[in-house]
Amino acid sequence: MDKIISLKNINKIYGTYIKTQVLFDINLDIEKSSFSSIIGQSGSGKSTLLNITGTLDKPTSGDIIIDEINTKNMNKNQLSELRNQKLGFIFQFHYLLPEFTAYENVLMPYLIKNKPLTDKQKERAYYLLDMVGLSKVKNNPASRMSGGQQQRTAIARALFNNPPIILADEPTGNLDSDSSKTVFDMMRDINKEYGTTFLVITHDRRIADKTDRIIEIKDGKINLDLKNGGAE
Repeated sequence: MDKIISLKNINKIYGTYIKTQVLFDINLDIEKSSFSSIIGQSGSGKSTLLNITGTLDKPTSGDIIIDEINTKNMNKNQLSELRNQKLGFIFQFHYLLPEFTAYENVLMPYLIKNKPLTDKQKERAYYLLDMVGLSKVKNNPASRMSGGQQQRTAIARALFNNPPIILADEPTGNLDSDSSKTVFDMMRDINKEYGTTFLVITHDRRIADKTDRIIEIKDGKINLDLKNGGAE
């Protein structure tokens, strides 16, 4: 299959005088339309790896190639445009704007461009809210939705620009077991139906076991890389 993400010799060192190396020579390819999980203990470097993959953080050395685009020499504006076109993000803390409705939060990736809102964009937001089962609460402020509803809103928001890649950092970490299953199943369905590539950090081995591939990070290195039966 085609590679949609390639990390080549990624190192990350924090600090100027007292240096702490967090990632060591990471080489990782993620296939298009795959659903992979990253696991590892707290402090292992997995969130740093995801942030570097999403160009939210820069490696000390190495190359990040997103959909055949090498990000190494891109400036902040170019990276921002790349993220807007190629990447969707889902975090443990959904980062919805509490005073805005579910519908308005889903539109946010478009509204930040300061472009006039068109009927096409409105229809896209309504379609995504319907897809994640939130049509009935679309006009509720985010602060008046359950944790599961808020996370599903965050998924719809991440999908708004139809990105080929979704990066998710502990997307079910704050949810009860039923809501976790609902959110995970929804991401899985999106992966299968639209071919969206998912790279998901999770501390829940039960979630990881349902993915196509399990990548374990230990002490800043890839300790395990297993093809999994989760897709079957």
